[in-house]
Amino acid sequence: MIIQNPGYRIWQSAALALVFFVLRYVLEVVGTSLPDNGLAASWHKYLPLLDKLTAALLTVTVIYLVSRIVEKVIDNAAEIAGTRYNLIRVVRLMTFVLMAIVVASFLFQNLYAAAVSFGLLSLILGFALQAPIASFIGWLYLVFRRPYQVGDRIQLAALRGDVVAIGYLDTTLAECSGSYLGNDRLSGRMIHFPNSVVLKSDVINYSGPFRPFIWNETALQIAYTSDLDFVEACLVDAANRDFSSHYRQAVSEQTQATVYFRVNTYAWLEAVVSYPVRPNDTTGRRNRILRNALPALNQAPRRAQFPAGAKR
Repeated sequence: MIIQNPGYRIWQSAALALVFFVLRYVLEVVGTSLPDNGLAASWHKYLPLLDKLTAALLTVTVIYLVSRIVEKVIDNAAEIAGTRYNLIRVVRLMTFVLMAIVVASFLFQNLYAAAVSFGLLSLILGFALQAPIASFIGWLYLVFRRPYQVGDRIQLAALRGDVVAIGYLDTTLAECSGSYLGNDRLSGRMIHFPNSVVLKSDVINYSGPFRPFIWNETALQIAYTSDLDFVEACLVDAANRDFSSHYRQAVSEQTQATVYFRVNTYAWLEAVVSYPVRPNDTTGRRNRILRNALPALNQAPRRAQFPAGAKR
């Protein structure tokens, strides 16, 4: 899930920049043509202020226009949604910083005094806003190291879900599983946590080297007297047929299901089928495999024997 851009407003920004450019040109022409005496003389003392104001507004508008153009280029060029999202956030941050510098240069005649005042203010706010600053540093870590991106499913301590937004101070997850569900479906709840958490916690990203798949497994309890080759064939066939029908374009030798057997803690065997699956389809794929495999196993009760009664 990506937050959609409502519009770039490139033409509107260009028109506004043109208006400020024309206004600044008019002020310059008027300033040179006004006489130095009479009523016109009183306007001369306001012309430098108006000239500086229009210059600041023109610069801010041009910065905004350039940022809109850069965002459009990124939106069209970046193929990975998470990378596109992070780059746009960086562009918006740089745009804000440049605009703030322009505004500060307009408000303060002496830029050195403004820089000193800003340094003192930053020092004071640094002690008062340690948590937000740590979260902002966490955002920088997320942008450059990319432990997760928008669209990834992650697990962070007890939190698990799909990343839907990465802000300058916090990350938003669409929770999956949670305290009300026993499967991996989205719970409908949203989780917000500060970005500073990633600096001191382990992050498990489901988008690993087999992206967009992870490996999952499902266990089936069978009796020791079952035909293990037959059970294995049924489970592998069910898993591979389901993969072919739902992920046809991704079929390869690396996506073939496998089966292994292990002794249960109590008294029966477990046939465990391992298979690739998308992180958001683990519950559905498990159900489909069982629905495909169980009818074939039940048709041969002597070869696929399930524990029952005293045979457990």
